[in-house]
Amino acid sequence: MNTVLILHGWGSSLENWIPVKNLLENQGYKVFVPDLPGFGETPKPEKPWSIDDYVEWIKRFCEKQKQVHGKSIEPFFLIGHSFGGGIAVKFTIKYPQKISRLVLIAPAIVRQKRIKQYIYFLLSKIGKLIFSLPILSFLQPVIRKILYRFLGVADYYKLYIQKELNMKETFKKVIKEDLQKFLPQIKTRTFIIWGDKDKVTPLSDAYVIQKRIQNSHLKIIPEGGHSLHFQVPEKFVEIIIQFLRS
Repeated sequence: MNTVLILHGWGSSLENWIPVKNLLENQGYKVFVPDLPGFGETPKPEKPWSIDDYVEWIKRFCEKQKQVHGKSIEPFFLIGHSFGGGIAVKFTIKYPQKISRLVLIAPAIVRQKRIKQYIYFLLSKIGKLIFSLPILSFLQPVIRKILYRFLGVADYYKLYIQKELNMKETFKKVIKEDLQKFLPQIKTRTFIIWGDKDKVTPLSDAYVIQKRIQNSHLKIIPEGGHSLHFQVPEKFVEIIIQFLRS
């Protein structure tokens, strides 16, 4: 049986991928969608994690499935969305023998030094000092919410209000690492899917990634957003299956 391993995005979980999982299983695939540490039913890490830490967790997850099912699930088709796409890239490079084909859905890989990012990192350094001033302290929650949304790091704002220290530091470590330099190392046949209306990861990133990964193909979904598995699950699965069977 063909096996598919899906790595969800930041703030997501197995629950959000159930429609896609069911559609793939109806086509004869065995599908695993683990809740990554810090999301869904899996406890958050005891210390801030890097992408490499998540890579090693996935490796242990695969080994556990072998123990549970009595046989290896490798090699498998690896699908990574957004944050999960970054993990998938590094996993494929480190353990290429475990992967049959790689599917990247709007992966969060390109970390260009845009002005918004400079503002974000500046805020992380001096924000507490500024908001400690009596005249501004009462405005802190509103100002932070507006700024984080403007900077495109709304997920970090959610962590801030939830006081999730380890996950906040994990988030900062993850977005700090630019994975572009690793892309030429991927030798696995790769399929890249992107919505042309994606407001989270810009479409321009798709062309950068496709250019740097040898033997890769790019599919752009008209009117598609960042969460294609939510927006158009049937079409999304149909496109993936065409690649897996080609």
